[in-house]
Amino acid sequence: MAASWGGQIEVPLTVQEASRRCRNGNLPRLETGPMARYRELHEWPQTGSEAIALQKRLRERVSLAPLAREIETVAGADISFDKFSPKVFAGVVVFHLPTMSVIEEVGVQSEARFPYIPGLLSFRETPALLEAWSRLRTEPDAVMLDGQGIAHPRRIGIASHFGLIVERPAFGCAKSVLVGRYDEPGPERGQWSPLVDRGEVVGAALRTKTRTNPIYVSPGHLIDLQGAISLTLRCSGRYRVPEPTRLAHLLVNELRRKA
Repeated sequence: MAASWGGQIEVPLTVQEASRRCRNGNLPRLETGPMARYRELHEWPQTGSEAIALQKRLRERVSLAPLAREIETVAGADISFDKFSPKVFAGVVVFHLPTMSVIEEVGVQSEARFPYIPGLLSFRETPALLEAWSRLRTEPDAVMLDGQGIAHPRRIGIASHFGLIVERPAFGCAKSVLVGRYDEPGPERGQWSPLVDRGEVVGAALRTKTRTNPIYVSPGHLIDLQGAISLTLRCSGRYRVPEPTRLAHLLVNELRRKA
C-alpha cells in the first residue's frame, strides 16, 4: 500500500502522443556552442579510502532545491563495462522535451582508472561520461543518470557527483534499490511512494508504466524530489525506463557490441 504522502502527480503526454503532435516530425532549432562545459572539481582518487573521503567532502556541496527554470532538454547518460576489464563505453543522449525528440547523441570508448567498488562506481564511470559530455554541441538543461542521486550510503551517488561537476540539475533513475525501503506504490502510471533510508526520504519508487515494476528516482543536485519525479514522467513513454537513459543504454550497448 502506498504511503500516505506519496501519491500521484499530473501525468504528462507520453512520447508517442507528443510525437504525433509534432508537426512533420521536424527537430527543434536550438543554439549550439562549441562543446558542453564542465569544471575540474577535484583530482581523481586512486584508492577506495581516498574516494570515500572525497565523497564526504563533496556531499556538503550538494544542493537540493526546486528547479530554477523551465527544463527543455534532458541528457540521458549511461555506461557499459565489464567489472573485470578497464574498457568502458559511455554515452549521452540529449532529449528535447517539447517535441520528445532526440537532438544529439555522443558515445565514446575509454578506459577506467578506478577499480570496481560498490558505492564508489561514480569514480569508475564519471570520467568516461565527462569525455562524452565534453563532445556535445548542445548544453542540456538537466541530466538523468542510470544510477543514484542521494539514495546512496553517503548521500552522493553518481547523479549528485556528476551534477556538481557539470553544474546542471541532475537526478538518478535506477532500476534497483541501493539503500532504503518503500511501500509498493499504486498500480497506475504516475503513482509513487517515498524511498526512506535511516529515517530520511532519499527518493521515490515511481510507477512509470501501469502495472509494471517501479523505477527508483532520487534527486542528485540542483533539483528536488518532486522535480525529479516530474521530469522522469515527462520523459517516459512505452517502457518502464525513461527515454533518455533507455536510449543511452541502447547506445552504449551497441558501441560495446561493435568494439
